[in-house]
Amino acid sequence: MNRHIATALALLGTIFAVTACGSSQGSKTYSRRETQKQQEVFQGTILRVEDVNIEGESTVLGAVGGGFLGYALGNTMGGGSGKKIARTGGAVGGAVAGSALEKKARSSAGLEIEVELDNGDLLVVVQEKDDQFAVGDRVRVIRAPNGVVRVRQ
Repeated sequence: MNRHIATALALLGTIFAVTACGSSQGSKTYSRRETQKQQEVFQGTILRVEDVNIEGESTVLGAVGGGFLGYALGNTMGGGSGKKIARTGGAVGGAVAGSALEKKARSSAGLEIEVELDNGDLLVVVQEKDDQFAVGDRVRVIRAPNGVVRVRQ
């Protein structure tokens, strides 16, 4: 395998390993900024639970890694002006593909949970699927000062 391609693949693998470890949207994960702060707690009953997909976000890392890999692949083709065209096309196509792959890698399974609070208010919370919920379950709805809301058993 060409040395440039091997280097590009190693770089792309590292980028995806780092970016796949994005922030969690689950009920059991708190950011450092959310700790040691008063949070509001509401009691309620689950009315509906639906599986959803939480779309991942792409960062510049996926595009750069994919572009680098595409450029390296294009560099192995042809010669002269054909090589320049192959490198440019490879870099552009690789950047688009790298961004799409990163977005897919960062996607996660989620739940859309509809809760009727004890005060009669209805709300819907979407969060990562890190707990099991069923219609009729009594739950706590926790609202952080920054507006983040989560449903917990």
